[in-house]
Amino acid sequence: MERINLRYIAAPMVGQSDLPFRVLCHRHGATLAYTQMLMPDKLLNEQEYLEQHLKDLTAATASGLEHPVVVQLCGNDPDSIAQAGRRLQNHCQAIDLNLGCPQEHARDGHFGAYLLGQRDWPLVENIVSSMSESFIIPVSVKLRLCQPSTKTLELSQRLESCGASWVTLHARTVSARRRRQGAADLNEVKRLKEGLSVPVISNGNVRNHADLLDNLALTGADGLMVGETMLGNPCIFTDVVPDPVGISLEYLSLCNKYPEIAPLKTIQTHIRHFVEFQYGRRPWFSKFRAVLSATKSIEEIEHLVRIKIERWRGRNPRYSPNVREGEDGATDGGPVYNSDCLVEDIDLPLFE
Repeated sequence: MERINLRYIAAPMVGQSDLPFRVLCHRHGATLAYTQMLMPDKLLNEQEYLEQHLKDLTAATASGLEHPVVVQLCGNDPDSIAQAGRRLQNHCQAIDLNLGCPQEHARDGHFGAYLLGQRDWPLVENIVSSMSESFIIPVSVKLRLCQPSTKTLELSQRLESCGASWVTLHARTVSARRRRQGAADLNEVKRLKEGLSVPVISNGNVRNHADLLDNLALTGADGLMVGETMLGNPCIFTDVVPDPVGISLEYLSLCNKYPEIAPLKTIQTHIRHFVEFQYGRRPWFSKFRAVLSATKSIEEIEHLVRIKIERWRGRNPRYSPNVREGEDGATDGGPVYNSDCLVEDIDLPLFE
């Protein structure tokens, strides 16, 4: 079995863990990336849903640009989860069970973090055992804190016994209304690391590269998973803050390389995050959001990034090669984007 490097992981994020973004994260230091949470019933019963996610998983396989990837599944039925996983296991390196989703649809469907109550532990153990026995690749679990939090270690030990190859802890309790209720309790990650034999991954409280090092030092975890901060800075693992125009154009080039995988809304959201990470408080940001939401193609988004954002920043536009002179003054042979261009004048209002 291939060894999976768990050191730096791009988290599963709803509608944002598309292939182009995962490849971007791999390019900039992630050793592993997760898909977004996938629904087993849809994988089994909706052919279009299955084909779309198979395309997402297989489009980069030949080039080796995305390797490895973990598929995350959710649900509360051991059989359907096992059947769905078997359809995907040849296209990924591991399959994860989501025991951390705090959203209302998870509460209503009784999955995710709403399976952490002790009355559901036998069901969760059954699910993990079924996955472990059914798949030819490793099984992992991502969970939040149980209530009381001291029970988290006990559940994790049970899941280790059921075949979980590693455990990721987002050390907050579940809330459908607020995804965050204070800082994550990293001492609970440390408790897991001291009490489990399998690797433990810490998730939470990372806004910059220094937080990564502090987190590892405190918890002793085998690796770190980063979610929302990576949306603004997918280069966080390499201790780089990228130029938002540069990283946007690099992401858009991947969307063009792997067409019809990331929906336009997903692409727009990624571009907004890249720009907001450094320029969310600038006077022109609200105008940028309005123009971005009105775009209807990758080409229009690229024009917005190359021309308008640069002008709002007081910089020269980055013209595409082979463009004709037009209303923006672009000419053939204009400057070509360099993916290695990094920001020099960093202005960082981080996520608050």
